[in-house]
This record gives sequence, C-alpha cells and structure tokens, in this order.
Amino acid sequence: MHRSIITLIALAAFTATGAIAQNLEVIKERKSLLEQMGKSAKEPGKMMKQEIPFDAATVDAALDTIIANASKLPALFPEDSKSGGKTEALPAIWENKDEFTGRYDKLVADAKAAKANLGDEFAFMEAWPKVAGNCGGCHKKYRVEKK
Repeated sequence: MHRSIITLIALAAFTATGAIAQNLEVIKERKSLLEQMGKSAKEPGKMMKQEIPFDAATVDAALDTIIANASKLPALFPEDSKSGGKTEALPAIWENKDEFTGRYDKLVADAKAAKANLGDEFAFMEAWPKVAGNCGGCHKKYRVEKK
C-alpha cells in the first residue's frame, strides 16, 4: 500500500515538474523573441527621432527580425503558459486569443509593407510609425505595465 502511494506521489510530482518545465521553455522562448524585436527597433526609433542618421540597412535588418519573430510568436502563447518564468503576459491574451493573434498578423503585414517600400528616409518616416505602433498597442492591452 505504501509503495502504491509513494509511486503515485512520485508520478504526480514528475508530471507536474514536466509541465512546469515545458511552460518555462515556451515563456523563455517568447521572451527572447520579443526582446530581440525590441533591441532591433531601438536604432530605427532613434532614426525616427532624428537622433542618429537614417541607415536603410539597419532598418531592413530590424524589419527582418520583426517579421521572423512576430511570425513565430502566436504559437508561443499556449493555454499552459499563462504563468511562471516571470512572464509579463496578461490573462487578456487567452481571453481574446483571436484578436491577440491578429495583432501579430498585422505587425508582420505592416513590417513587410515597410520593407517593400523602404526606398529612402521619407518612406521610412512614413512606414516605421505603423510598424512600431503595433508594439505599443499590444503592450498596453496584453502586457503587465512597467513601473
């Protein structure tokens, strides 16, 4: 009898640990992709503010990162990744999953359009706010507010 109980407890602990580890990996991966996107957007943001000179290659690379990462992100918010790993994701993501996923689709589309029309600084100045606006809008609704 004791062996059965011990085996059952050990199995439950193993299962719980496996689920937590899986969640933490998903959270870690999505945080990494989001962080990469944020880093890639820093220099174009400075270009928008005219703090540094326009550089099409830098903007192009940032758009490539945004397109690649935003395309992967919707799959990294499964139901079993709502908490843990210091996630900043709000429950609203899972309550409005279609709308949330649609935001990534829009970000990818806006980044692809910006990339296709990246001819000069004027085109950049027109397109970049559309791309960056996606980030801010999503952060306000779906991420824990930074203090």
